[in-house]
Amino acid sequence: MITIDAPAKINLALHVCGRRDDGYHLLDSLVIFAGIGDRISVAKADTLTLALTGPFAGSLTAEPDNLVLRAARLLAGDSRRGAAITLEKILPVASGIGGGSSDAAATLLACAALWDLDANALRGADVAAALGADVPVCLTRTPALMRGIGEDITVIENLPPLWLVLANPNQPLATKAVFNALRGRFGPAMEPLPPRPDAARLLAYLERQRNDLTAPALELMPQIGVILNALASTTGCRLARLSGSGATCFGLYTEESAAQAAAKSLKTAYSGWWIAAAPMLTNRL
Repeated sequence: MITIDAPAKINLALHVCGRRDDGYHLLDSLVIFAGIGDRISVAKADTLTLALTGPFAGSLTAEPDNLVLRAARLLAGDSRRGAAITLEKILPVASGIGGGSSDAAATLLACAALWDLDANALRGADVAAALGADVPVCLTRTPALMRGIGEDITVIENLPPLWLVLANPNQPLATKAVFNALRGRFGPAMEPLPPRPDAARLLAYLERQRNDLTAPALELMPQIGVILNALASTTGCRLARLSGSGATCFGLYTEESAAQAAAKSLKTAYSGWWIAAAPMLTNRL
């Protein structure tokens, strides 16, 4: 049995700079991963199978178009390799924190180890086209700048350790619907990231950047505004922002104690939401 974590992907900033003729949007994003996520386990088997466990397993099906099975088939190619795959679904579905993409990336890594293959051959545009724009950055499992359609990735080192509180209203929000609602409201690329920023410089930098999907996401789900205000009002929150296409929002904190206290207070006030405190992972998994 081989087990690989599939951490939540957080867009600290996400600028949508345009759209190609083939429909893919051009992105400029600072991506990090959180110390909470799903889990992929694989074991030797004659065929490819998928079992679902975890608190959000009921939101998915193990049909052939499941992204985990699609990733395994992509890696297997024309061979008859098999694997018994288990996805422990801990993150909410369609929530803007890359759960499906991170699951697919973890599946590629786990099956590559099981089958003694080189997973590095599956990075870049081919994977983005086959499985989704976020999968290549999820294969890196480390802070990175993500540009183009997701295939242009620059690993970022020496980001300061921060803490996150993630909050989701337990309602899915389809990425395609949010991008459709964007309706051409594109913006300029991000400012260059300061070299080796400390916490204060990173937070000041992030305050000047955006998530260009916030406006269309709010139009589709006004409750996101409630979540952002709730996070921003917690003690110690330095920045509250939507992640990806939503509906998950995050708050940034410099101290673990503040993040844990904020998560506790939000769980009391909004018992219907999914809420979690987690560290920002600053090193490659």
